[in-house]
Amino acid sequence: MNTTNKAPPSAVNRANYAEQSPELLSKFVLVLGAIRNSAIEESIRDLVAIRTSQMNGCTFCLDMHVKQAKIHGERELRLYHLAAWRDSTLFAPRERAALAWTEILTKLPEQGVPDDIYDRVRSQLSEKEISDLSFLVVVMNSWNRLNVGFRTIPGSADAMYGLEKASLS
Repeated sequence: MNTTNKAPPSAVNRANYAEQSPELLSKFVLVLGAIRNSAIEESIRDLVAIRTSQMNGCTFCLDMHVKQAKIHGERELRLYHLAAWRDSTLFAPRERAALAWTEILTKLPEQGVPDDIYDRVRSQLSEKEISDLSFLVVVMNSWNRLNVGFRTIPGSADAMYGLEKASLS
């Protein structure tokens, strides 16, 4: 079995969506800005962004949001546990509800979202918070699809977003 690390797929032959569709991107960024002022606190927004990116295999977004979370004060152990949050004792019930909602909306079941999951989430989050969280999940899934589709290189926006402050490399 070959255990040699293979280079990631090249983004060289892919278009730059920011350059090709600046007017659409600017509108998309406005939605993201509105979400930052939503009822969902920054720590949960960070966890949701990371978990969505993990589920979608978006290395660019995963890299960026882990760095942002660390800058925002998130503990590294919680970041390590995030992929297995159901089995970890490091997440509060409110965070668990947000992560459950994130996962169900990211990988929608054929039959839709079951009532029992909505009811569990509703026991921790208000209707406004569920609505705001849903927009966050939708936006994160969209960013993931753009960056996976165009093979955006992880770390390529670190300087622009000040992510070198995370001291991760």
